[in-house]
Amino acid sequence: MQLRPYQLEIARAVLGSIEDRRGLTFSVEIARQGGKNELSAHIGVLLLTMFMLRGGSAVKCSPTFKPQTVISMLRLKQRLDDFGFGGLWEAEMGYIIRLGSACQVFLSAEETSSVVGHTADILLEIDESQDVGKDKYTRDFRPMASSTNASTVHYGTPWDDSTLLEEVKQMNLDLEKSDGFRRHFRFDWQEVAKYNPGYLAFVEAERARLGADHPLFLSQYALVPVRSTGGFFSRAQIALLQGTHARQARRQSDERIYVAGLDLAGEAEETAASGMAVRGRDAAVLTVAEVVRPPDDAAVDGPVIQVVEHYCWTGRRHPELYRELVHILRHTWGCSSVVADATGVGEGITSFLRTALGGHIVPFKFTQASKSALGFNLLAAVNSGRLKLYRGDGSSDFREMMFELERARSIRRPNRTIDFFVDPSTGHDDYLSSLALCVEAAARLIPRKATGTVPI
Repeated sequence: MQLRPYQLEIARAVLGSIEDRRGLTFSVEIARQGGKNELSAHIGVLLLTMFMLRGGSAVKCSPTFKPQTVISMLRLKQRLDDFGFGGLWEAEMGYIIRLGSACQVFLSAEETSSVVGHTADILLEIDESQDVGKDKYTRDFRPMASSTNASTVHYGTPWDDSTLLEEVKQMNLDLEKSDGFRRHFRFDWQEVAKYNPGYLAFVEAERARLGADHPLFLSQYALVPVRSTGGFFSRAQIALLQGTHARQARRQSDERIYVAGLDLAGEAEETAASGMAVRGRDAAVLTVAEVVRPPDDAAVDGPVIQVVEHYCWTGRRHPELYRELVHILRHTWGCSSVVADATGVGEGITSFLRTALGGHIVPFKFTQASKSALGFNLLAAVNSGRLKLYRGDGSSDFREMMFELERARSIRRPNRTIDFFVDPSTGHDDYLSSLALCVEAAARLIPRKATGTVPI
């Protein structure tokens, strides 16, 4: 079997535990796209071959049936064909692959899945263990290995310190100290890159794009768990955001490209006149940025998003705000792309803006998944040096922006999602949300061939 040295090391340990009936539980962390699923498929082929006469079943579960479980089944079928078993293996009931008297059962670990009754008397595998619920595993899957004391393998990449994978990993590290038998295997992107130059180039590009301390790079490639809670930005990241360009009051020329992010508040939430978003008051905030080509000697991959202006309205009635926004976006800046909060009260005014200004207005609805993606993109823009604020001018807008950046918090959620916010007891996150939407507007900007266009 053509496996890399680190894959062979894991396979030998797992197969040794099976053959010696030791019933060990292993944890395996391999950098994303480093061959974790290929390793599992090869182990599956070998086990089906070993047990095809005497019989037995192995069970593999994934956080979702589609696409994860389906992909695992397809990979095993392909490897069986590669090793000459085409026409000999059989598929049963849509989730079982049989070779002779042995079978591999593929199950979903979703909370609502019904899996009780299956037995893993050869091997139990938990794919993407960091996304499988602890209760689901303990209640429904762990007992499957009990009748024969079967070995168990947890595959995945770390997320935070609360996951099933991290719990098994820490248990294994403690056991290794007591008996010296290796149960935890960790191979980060640098180990994988030793055997794949193309992979090295890809991950280095991802590090440049996301930043070395981006949660996704840390967890998926460096295999470092991220904190479950804490500050959204570090001091270094806030310092990196600081730009040297001046604030602008209007579009400088027709050749320049501007984008904007609009975070909307309810019109009846306050009755005060337009002004700074003071503590305890929700506000509508528009952030305008110019998208510029970086200097040739700049260590930045891609156009730079330079924030040039902020607008803030507290308690403004939506009909009045709508008219002002149309004028600002069309005449003052001529924005090429505007991403507007279309959640709840924002849906109506965003619809009106889209009618008036056309496809330049992109509605954005905040959900757990969409806000997480927004946060990841914001962090990537900061880490890569592609997002810069205008230099401090002592204005209320700049002070509020810095206040929210410094007090922004984050929560790491299951399935590699995050939430970012300012604690309501401290203030609001209107400027922060508007900034994130502005970054999204730059990312959605469609390149044009005309002079002055900056490829995004």
